[in-house]
Amino acid sequence: MMTTDSAPSGHRLQKILAQAGYGSRREIETWISQGQIVINGKPATLGDRVRPFDKIKLNGQLIPAERLLYKERRLIIYHKPVGQVTTRNDPEGRPTVFDQLPRLRGGRWVAVGRLDINTSGLLLFTTDGQLANTLMHPRHEIEREYAVRVLGEVTPEMIRRLKEGVMLDDTLAKAQDVKVGGGEGANRWYNIVLKEGRNREIRRLWESLGVKVNRLIRVRFDSITLPRDLRAGSHLELTEQQMASLVKLTPLDERADKPAANDPPSAAKRGHGRRAVHKNPKQKPRRPAKGR
Repeated sequence: MMTTDSAPSGHRLQKILAQAGYGSRREIETWISQGQIVINGKPATLGDRVRPFDKIKLNGQLIPAERLLYKERRLIIYHKPVGQVTTRNDPEGRPTVFDQLPRLRGGRWVAVGRLDINTSGLLLFTTDGQLANTLMHPRHEIEREYAVRVLGEVTPEMIRRLKEGVMLDDTLAKAQDVKVGGGEGANRWYNIVLKEGRNREIRRLWESLGVKVNRLIRVRFDSITLPRDLRAGSHLELTEQQMASLVKLTPLDERADKPAANDPPSAAKRGHGRRAVHKNPKQKPRRPAKGR
């Protein structure tokens, strides 16, 4: 299936599989390196391109051709509650964020990053694994804003240290911005902005200053904010305008939002906008934190 002439044919294997929702581009490149993908009976390599008539197998299973056709890219906001884990299958049997997402026919939801079990708030999911990989890549320095409730006295000097940076595991971690959000007594709210999403980074930053985080909510990812009326355990599909603000971050030669000339127009071009929200009837209405 590989072409030997100077003009490459088809599309990169990892791009096609990522668009189909099999995983992020990085995951798929790992599968290729491990020999888990076969094209026309031969092990795939990282430079391979595929065409419509190629037969692709993943772990011995033939991928249906219809899965690889152009599909409208979808992006949703999910309001993650405390107690859910950001994984498809949890060995401990804990509820996962994927349990509450809308079902897809062909393809799957890919999480844009993750939140730990004790953190709530905004999570993005997309059917385009390549876009998810792009949005997670550190080089884009996408802002993530969190509302943090801190137990303990916080001085102006401590906030200055957060902005200048604190060493965590031999790596400098720092906040782009920190603002007082209100609160009473020993518990105070702050809004903190980071440009990376390392494991438990916010909790570790504050704990390095001798105070404890007792509530953490992600309220913004780049230009997308968590709607105040979106209950925990519910999701909301992004509008075309909201998607465009994130898709612009994808390198031009990697964008997957342009269908071929003979493809049908996407739902977005037919005027599709805000979709129905899935509500979790067991969740109580969200109450804004006092002083935020």
